[in-house]
Amino acid sequence: MAKWKCTVCGYVYNPEEGDPDGGIAPGTPFEQIPDDWVCPVCGAAKDQFEKVA
Repeated sequence: MAKWKCTVCGYVYNPEEGDPDGGIAPGTPFEQIPDDWVCPVCGAAKDQFEKVA
């Protein structure tokens, strides 16, 4: 599964870890995260993330 990086602060969403504090279970692909989820570090919207090669 691909990782996604916040273009605002550099936080990297790793689907293997998820975002338990944000209600995202480990193993959740970025594409399946709800659209209203925000970066747990800076609060940027999901559309501010870009796929990491």
